[in-house]
Amino acid sequence: MVSEEGFVRLVDGSTLKLKVVIADAREAGFSPYGGVNILVKPIAGLGVKEIPEPLKKEMANKPPVTSEIPREGWEIIDIKDYKPASDELKIETSKGLFHVKVISEPVMAARNLKYKPAPELDEPIYNVSWVFKISWKPVKEVT
Repeated sequence: MVSEEGFVRLVDGSTLKLKVVIADAREAGFSPYGGVNILVKPIAGLGVKEIPEPLKKEMANKPPVTSEIPREGWEIIDIKDYKPASDELKIETSKGLFHVKVISEPVMAARNLKYKPAPELDEPIYNVSWVFKISWKPVKEVT
């Protein structure tokens, strides 16, 4: 099946990549959606794709974060544009073969300009909240 990387473009000029993977999908009782309920466990992650040079320079002398996420320095930053990430697979159930799809859509973002994620990375710490849109449908056999 197809897995597609998404992106989140922020108003500060940074672009983050968003990935989602279906870690597990299995039958879990009845539902009106094809007669089977499918329990889906998605996992999503975020990475930095691009940071504008002026922002890199601003972050160059900032201290790296310690083992805990900092409590101070966070600001909400607007999402300028995005493309959702998705993953899909087929699973066999008691009602036949089903196509399962998860879409991860970003809904809000925050950044921290007081710290950087590691000594080697001259970039802010970003956090993005997303929602999972989960769907499934029976696979129609071609005759």
